[in-house]
Amino acid sequence: MSMTQGEASAGTPINSTIPGHESEHHHRPTSPLFALTILGAGSATPSLRYHPTAQLLTVGNDYMLIDCGEGTQLRLIEQKIRSGRLRYIFISHLHGDHYFGLAPLLSTLNLGGRTEDLFLFGPRGLDEILTTIFRMSDSRLGYRLHFQAVDPETPTLLLDHPQLTVESIPLQHRIDCSGYLFREKPHPRKLIRQRLPDDIPVNYLKQLKDGHDILNAERQVIHAADDVTEPGSPARSYAFCSDTRYIEDLVPQLQGVDLLYHEATFMEDNAQRAAEVYHSTAKQAATIAAQAKVGRLLIGHFSSRYKQYDLFLGEARPVFPETYIATEGETMEIESWANPTL
Repeated sequence: MSMTQGEASAGTPINSTIPGHESEHHHRPTSPLFALTILGAGSATPSLRYHPTAQLLTVGNDYMLIDCGEGTQLRLIEQKIRSGRLRYIFISHLHGDHYFGLAPLLSTLNLGGRTEDLFLFGPRGLDEILTTIFRMSDSRLGYRLHFQAVDPETPTLLLDHPQLTVESIPLQHRIDCSGYLFREKPHPRKLIRQRLPDDIPVNYLKQLKDGHDILNAERQVIHAADDVTEPGSPARSYAFCSDTRYIEDLVPQLQGVDLLYHEATFMEDNAQRAAEVYHSTAKQAATIAAQAKVGRLLIGHFSSRYKQYDLFLGEARPVFPETYIATEGETMEIESWANPTL
């Protein structure tokens, strides 16, 4: 297996620019696609209704997979998502329902002839597991798999992508566990075409969209950015909080996030059990969302002991009305829900 290894630290995020993609820095659309597809939202015990945890975040032309429970590649096929377009995979922790689908997916990518580099972020030891699996099965990948170990105790900038940054979120579970915070970079300002002369040089346009005035040789303003542009669409954000007990320490890092996914394995009738096994209830997830003033809350990872998932909304919505069930197969384009006045 071709794998490079690294240790994530606050000062060394991966810069995702690869040969042939440098122009993305300069020609990024003003409001690219930023959408979440729920592939699996179940808990550890198998269920015919819910599959193990897996989500796909579409960022412009890039696919980012978040957790990879058993059968994730089948969920991708069902949703007609081309797994070959995956560039980044984020694994929260080493409980099987969150990563048992990873090795099969990596193998299938190899069988499909993948040659493009793939970037994998996850807990220490994940690289050893994959190396053992591929060594014992005498499997070799035809592409480079870059592994970055995630610090489970300190929020860390992991990825500096042309369109967004990805930061880890320390969670508290029975083993090391990290969530992930995806924040778009500010969108360029929009040109007001009717206020621009027809013969304005093209190179001026980018400067204006970046908020810079155009000056003549005498340093006088000939085109003021504020006069010929308007603010771009608001940058959006998504936070994924996998298995964790209720911890209010999350609130500052999640402040103002547009969409939050927070596990809600139990209802309040099993709050004590939730605390014992380092999981959360629907009401606790809603409390975090309310305190962090997020735009919307998705809840999932429901224990298989519950058969009616609407009951979770009954506990969560009195605390945070904008709570929704993570529905498998559903895709939502994330909007600036936490900034309704913008």
